[in-house]
Amino acid sequence: MTDRAAAIAAFLTAAGWGQAERQHLAGDASDRRYERLRLGAATAVLMDNPPGGADDPAAFASMARHLRGLGLSAPRVLAEDLGRGFLLLEDLGDDLFARLVQTDPTREAELYAPAVDVLLHLQRAAPPPGLPNLSAGDWASSAGFALDWYAFAATGQKPDATPFIATLTAAVKARADGPRVLILRDYHAENLLWLPGREGLKRVGVLDFQLGQLGQPGYDLVSLLQDARRDVAPETEAAMIARFVAARGEDPKAFAARYATLGAQRALRILGVFVRLCLVAGKPNYLCLIPRVWGQLQKNLAHPDLADLRRICDATLPAPTPEILQKIEQQCPASPSR
Repeated sequence: MTDRAAAIAAFLTAAGWGQAERQHLAGDASDRRYERLRLGAATAVLMDNPPGGADDPAAFASMARHLRGLGLSAPRVLAEDLGRGFLLLEDLGDDLFARLVQTDPTREAELYAPAVDVLLHLQRAAPPPGLPNLSAGDWASSAGFALDWYAFAATGQKPDATPFIATLTAAVKARADGPRVLILRDYHAENLLWLPGREGLKRVGVLDFQLGQLGQPGYDLVSLLQDARRDVAPETEAAMIARFVAARGEDPKAFAARYATLGAQRALRILGVFVRLCLVAGKPNYLCLIPRVWGQLQKNLAHPDLADLRRICDATLPAPTPEILQKIEQQCPASPSR
């Protein structure tokens, strides 16, 4: 038994779950992994989040309590050892939005409407104190991952980021730099669970929110509707944007520019993140998602207000052809570093 395995066993014993059956549940883009525990008829979820990574289990626990305080369905924290990175969580089940819609595509709008309503409710409430609040320049710099990782891996050359960052900074300042709200950042169909036994907004179970921060109201809507892992029907995207805009009393034309700007920023960053996951973490499975993200980027850059950014992206970022993706995959290490 490794030291980590022994520590997990001790944590579960102290929490009263030492005799539970354990089953691997999931891993994700970070170093976290999850197990479902069964003890008689009861179930729970173990989050194993090794210290030293980008994600902080204390932030997860704190944000979970904030969301539950707003009447939303984040998992209850049943036990914690934050120093070692262990959380024992309420088990919200397996009915991820992504699975339900894959089984029955006609349910997409039915599920996405309450997910949008959760965002609206969340953004009407005061955010918890002390959250990061990035400037327009910070948002643009984070999108520079597309140049630092994707462009470099595809071409062997790292483009000059100065005009890219300046142009995207100006776009964010002009169209998407208004009052801040709490954003969860990874608000999409694989992090949302349907809980039909609950009522109202509590029917939407929310996962993966430990990186919550202050941001623009449209950001999580982009995350939901321009999902890197699945195609959202155009009519669903349009209907959910209209629902969000009407509830907030926004001007549809101004919001369209804001949505495209946030969408471009997010897609650019994700391009770089997915390549980095391949090259550093040894996770080439993310490369197959890049063509979808590329399509979302092109859709956002087609907005007339982003013409300057589009010209720079056209000049610096090659399309993810099968040959380009194969070239990137060949650089993926057999033994990933952490």
